[in-house]
Amino acid sequence: MTRIKLCGIRREEDAAVANELAPDYVGFVFAKKSKRYVTPEKAEELRKILNPGIKTVGVFVKEVPELILELLKDNIIDAAQLHGGEDDEYVRRLKERTIKPIFQAFRIDSAEDVERANNSSADMVLLDAGKGGTGQVFDWNLLKDIKRPYILAGGLNTDNVAMAVETLKPYGVDVSSGIETEGVKDPEKMRLFVKLVREQEERN
Repeated sequence: MTRIKLCGIRREEDAAVANELAPDYVGFVFAKKSKRYVTPEKAEELRKILNPGIKTVGVFVKEVPELILELLKDNIIDAAQLHGGEDDEYVRRLKERTIKPIFQAFRIDSAEDVERANNSSADMVLLDAGKGGTGQVFDWNLLKDIKRPYILAGGLNTDNVAMAVETLKPYGVDVSSGIETEGVKDPEKMRLFVKLVREQEERN
């Protein structure tokens, strides 16, 4: 079954729609330069609204490990996603200090990027375009040499996610800007995105 991650949740109404849709993951963005940034306090509030069965993923960019570990320990997030080009040593150091999953995002521009993802020590890799959250799609043909399960990100939306699931059969799909209207999560786009993934999954 294709896992679904709705990223960039930052309002109570976003969490309410997520509860209705029951995705596998929702993402909280802790990168302060992002327009989807939430404070740890806000993330804790949203975590309390979300159904316990939905796993929360914290998205970080070159963050100090102590903050990541604290959010994991306090169960505000169930997994940490590294989105700042952190090296494998950073990943290994985090994994030594927590049993919770570490995701690592890779910008895919070349076969070399795919190979780096193949060799990552992270528990799960996320394959993205650009800096993340940009709405851009990368060349999916580069994924012919991927050798491990991955979450597909980068420009997914209600127009292309069914094709992505059909052709690539990723472990999961991640969406942020593709379920927004004017920079805000759009309940109807959220519903349609999840519906399309699940309908395609039934066909596969």
